Amino acid sequence: MNSLTKRSAYMMYGIFCYMAFFVTFIYLIGFLGNIMVPKSIDGTPKMDIGPALLINFALIMIFAMQHSVMARPGFKEWWTRIVPKPLERATYCLATSVALVMLFAFWQPMGGMVWNATDPVARGILYALFAMGWVIIFAATCMINHFDLFGLRQAWLYFRGREYTPLKLDTPVAYKFVRHPLYIGWFTAIWATPTMSVTHLAFAIMTTVYILIAVQFEERDLILEHGDDYVEYRRTTPAFIPFTKRADRTTMTTETNQA
Repeated sequence: MNSLTKRSAYMMYGIFCYMAFFVTFIYLIGFLGNIMVPKSIDGTPKMDIGPALLINFALIMIFAMQHSVMARPGFKEWWTRIVPKPLERATYCLATSVALVMLFAFWQPMGGMVWNATDPVARGILYALFAMGWVIIFAATCMINHFDLFGLRQAWLYFRGREYTPLKLDTPVAYKFVRHPLYIGWFTAIWATPTMSVTHLAFAIMTTVYILIAVQFEERDLILEHGDDYVEYRRTTPAFIPFTKRADRTTMTTETNQA
């Protein structure tokens, strides 16, 4: 395979992985919102709640292990002996898509109702918050570098014959006020629902616990990568709730390594 063919193949692979993740992400919105998808988070239970809960917990754990372990520097160092470095991030996103498809396919509704907003205004507000959560997630990736986060920048630079350089510390808009606006979007999207079934509640709790644990490992890696700059940023900028710390406006922020 000559150089141009190889670089073109890498670029096409990066595009394929990005599109696969994009389609999976759109389905995830419908899945959690019970909107226009063949199978959503709620439905008619097909088994007792105990086995269903165990299966759902296992599916969340599969996603968590994939999403967190593959993001760690030690795994990347080993993984790039097998997967070419320009395709590492794209392959990570493809693996995330596979984990999510497994979750969609094997997720077990458990029935039960925690709350059900019947008032049209209340339902409208909750759906608006649900939509806002996904907008925040997308906007947060753009503040960092959307195409770097999903592997296209790495493949594009290789296609152009240029060496990949990690993103430097920056001061994106929302990151001046919180360290993890992307996760704020996730929290909003998974908790804002007019119909909170027991199934949805289990998903929301398990996902929230996973994020709160995973962010500790993420920040440890960011400290190793960026040193005192990130330590100072963490000291002066709250993780999730704005204005709960006295922020130093000259402090720099950083990108997040997960989706």
